[in-house]
Amino acid sequence: MAECTVLESLLEMGFNKNRAEKALAYTGNQGIERAMDWLMEHENDPDIDEPYVPPPENVLGSESSPLPDSMDPIEGSIAEEGEGTVQPKRPLTEEEKREQVKRLEELMRIKQQERAEREKKEEIEREKQRRRQGQELLQIKQKLQDEEMKKLADERRREKMEEKLAKQRVREKIERDKAERAKKFGGGGTPSSSPADVVPVSAPASQGPPPAKREYDECRIQIRLLDGSVMTSTFKAKEQLAAVRVYVQMNQTSGIDDFNLMTTFPRKLFTEEDMEKPLQELGLVPSAVLIVAKK
Repeated sequence: MAECTVLESLLEMGFNKNRAEKALAYTGNQGIERAMDWLMEHENDPDIDEPYVPPPENVLGSESSPLPDSMDPIEGSIAEEGEGTVQPKRPLTEEEKREQVKRLEELMRIKQQERAEREKKEEIEREKQRRRQGQELLQIKQKLQDEEMKKLADERRREKMEEKLAKQRVREKIERDKAERAKKFGGGGTPSSSPADVVPVSAPASQGPPPAKREYDECRIQIRLLDGSVMTSTFKAKEQLAAVRVYVQMNQTSGIDDFNLMTTFPRKLFTEEDMEKPLQELGLVPSAVLIVAKK
């Protein structure tokens, strides 16, 4: 196929002149298929539509250069026949041109389909890579969560140990106070006065229960729901009131998630700020009755 015919075919297929001339030049005018491959590979080049400038050594009219404008694109290629006679090539008929364009369009369609399939495979590989990265990220996140849970568990055990030691110190102090009072008031005085003396002294000792209440680490809470049913559960004294609300949301059957918690005696409606306070601070230890009320 002569260069003029290839150039003309590319122009009839819709490629502009600059692109067609570049494709022929850079492929060494090796045929329409090579030119189309080059055009599809370089269609996104920023300078694809700029005019083709041949190297200085290149000679216009050679096999890899477009023909001069003065030469007809169809009849420009000539061949010698006989004794030096020059005969122009027979121009293509309109039907031959249509057949050639049709064949080239089919070839382009096949090339485009192959390119689409290749891009689809590349997209599948990229998606697989994204999924692998997502799985690795989830594993890292799970590892961090496990380490955080372990850290919280260690901290909770340490707090329990400190609380246990604090309780032990309180008990020892109470025992020492009792021993000192017994030593102070049990040795002297007349028999008639000792009972009178013991009674007022024992009054401060009767205040022992309040510290004992602070030593409770659990509380039992009875919850009365909107439908009249009752739930009872045990919570840690240092847990927030929000834990009770979450427990009600997870175990009720009414389906109402937005509600208030209150006590009847003394009457108190707990606010959102109260939800962040521990149960022992709200006076719900060692036991209490809470009522679920609509907002």
